Amino acid sequence: MHRRTLLAAALAGAVVSPALASGTARAADPGPSVTRTGTTTLDSQALFFVSYDGLVNNNSFQKNGLLTYKGYQYAVWYTADRNAVVGRRVLGGSTWSTVKVGHTLRYNDSHNVISMGVSKVDGRLHLNMDSHSDGFTYVKSVAGLMDNPAGLSWTASRFGAPQSTLDGLALTSQFTYPQFISTPEGRLQLSYRVAVSGNGRNALAEYDGTRWTNLGEWSSSTGTYTSEHGSSTARNMYLHGIDYDRGGRLHSFFTWREQNGAVMCSSGGITNHDTGYVYSDDRGRTWRNNAGTVVGTTGGSDKVSVNDAGLVVDPLNPDHSLMNQESQFTDSAGRPHAIISYVPGRFGQCTTNYVSDRTRNGRAFHVRRNASGTWQKTEIPVPLNSSQRTKLILDTYDNAYAIFPFGRIAGASAASGYTDWRVLFDGSGLNAFGEVVIDETRVAQDGVLSFMYQEKSSGTTPSALHVVDFRLPA
Repeated sequence: MHRRTLLAAALAGAVVSPALASGTARAADPGPSVTRTGTTTLDSQALFFVSYDGLVNNNSFQKNGLLTYKGYQYAVWYTADRNAVVGRRVLGGSTWSTVKVGHTLRYNDSHNVISMGVSKVDGRLHLNMDSHSDGFTYVKSVAGLMDNPAGLSWTASRFGAPQSTLDGLALTSQFTYPQFISTPEGRLQLSYRVAVSGNGRNALAEYDGTRWTNLGEWSSSTGTYTSEHGSSTARNMYLHGIDYDRGGRLHSFFTWREQNGAVMCSSGGITNHDTGYVYSDDRGRTWRNNAGTVVGTTGGSDKVSVNDAGLVVDPLNPDHSLMNQESQFTDSAGRPHAIISYVPGRFGQCTTNYVSDRTRNGRAFHVRRNASGTWQKTEIPVPLNSSQRTKLILDTYDNAYAIFPFGRIAGASAASGYTDWRVLFDGSGLNAFGEVVIDETRVAQDGVLSFMYQEKSSGTTPSALHVVDFRLPA
């Protein structure tokens, strides 16, 4: 397995050759590239409405709206008549088989996405859907369905009835942002937010193949944050992701959102500030800052707080419309990378309308921890032209790919120290509305970047939902 380190000279700003920047004799590694290999249609008439500047079938914080497991790819969405559907296909196949799981979307709210997870311990597919600071709907398949896809028919009978609990475990009456993650042992964890935007806490539940257990909350909504404009005493932590690397460490980048708008220069902005990072080496039971200091315990009295030291890896005040819930990935050495986006100071020190200002002047940045433990940030020279989020993946050579709104793709090589960002695909012909949903699980399995996108429409007129595939360097 290849490893890359950056020399001290690079950290000091000296010009370093790509071969030296890699830290290894790997100058022959291919740089980033994408080759479009095909597009399939999930639904020619999928549900369409715009809410919070996004779509319920294509909100990039879904984890996972698209996933790959044992040679099959799975996708979830809502049909024009609001039915929740899960589809599957053989990898590389052009035909999707679909199943309605017995639930219809309640509200025109783009937060109410469908997320999938696989419990490897018993081969079940799990779905959590239709929640924004209220109840959720949960559905799980029969055991073994994911382990024997060719041998078990894809029918509604393979799924249990929709539930308002996790097999009887009631988590909270104000539930949002379900994200499933598989532990190295094959258990399944569910990350979620308790309470509401600006005053909420992150929590974890865990499924061991027999039952669900609530591990508890791990982030705090309390403490005082003060900017040059004012103070706030309540907030929530928005995760850019929550992911295990191949060594078993659980990583999470985040930003804080304050409840009190007095911390901003203008009421038209958003109260997000600072990019932070924590990790866990005990499956999410305790959380540490970048220096390794314990800063919170899941289910305990000491939770990760805005006032904890050592959390911030990129400081930024609330005046630049920093986006929440963007993207993260880990490289082959387990080093964390993230995409964040905001309006840089060269465009002014006060955003007054976060949608129009981000659309006009927003930029995405690649934040990463290098081999020495130092944080580095590189601006990606591609205008957002959107208020929405960008996704991140790394290929087998640790080249980085940013997938922008409208399906545009930019890439940078690990050999350059991620300084050579350039557009690889401009989104031509997709007619994508905005954010896309990435198959984060597929890249490592067959070297293909897949993402789901929905075509632009207007009002509530349904539109086509697709999955497009790009071959990455082998």
